[in-house]
Amino acid sequence: MSDDIQTNGGVRRIFPLVAIFFCLVGLIDASYLTYHHYTAEPVPCSITGGCEMVLESAYATFYDIPIAIFGAASYVVALILALVAASGRQWAWWLYGLQAFVMTSFSVWLIYVQAYYIGAFCQFCLLSAGTSFTLFLIFLLSLAFRRK
Repeated sequence: MSDDIQTNGGVRRIFPLVAIFFCLVGLIDASYLTYHHYTAEPVPCSITGGCEMVLESAYATFYDIPIAIFGAASYVVALILALVAASGRQWAWWLYGLQAFVMTSFSVWLIYVQAYYIGAFCQFCLLSAGTSFTLFLIFLLSLAFRRK
């Protein structure tokens, strides 16, 4: 395997680099929702039509703090871990995998809440869930491609 794709720890460098991209996508999405929460501007919702219903529900905040800000913080943590892993630190990649698992698990819960408690979906929330799932999938794929 070529050195430009392989790091010292056995994790392909391409996986952390792809993860960095998706962390940035998730961070932008979560920051956008946080901004809209604090400015009270309506979120355009042309795909699912239920954004305001979701974002104004009791499930959108935790002690008056928007859930989106926790999402943004989670993406920052995943981003930092992916950046460190891209420099060849395998321990950071394992922590990234744990972070991505927690984010995906919470996203599954939030999709359940949207479906069964709120009865509406927010396209930006679904984007975040898809991004979290993708981050975890990247980690799982990296395990499949590890050097034996």
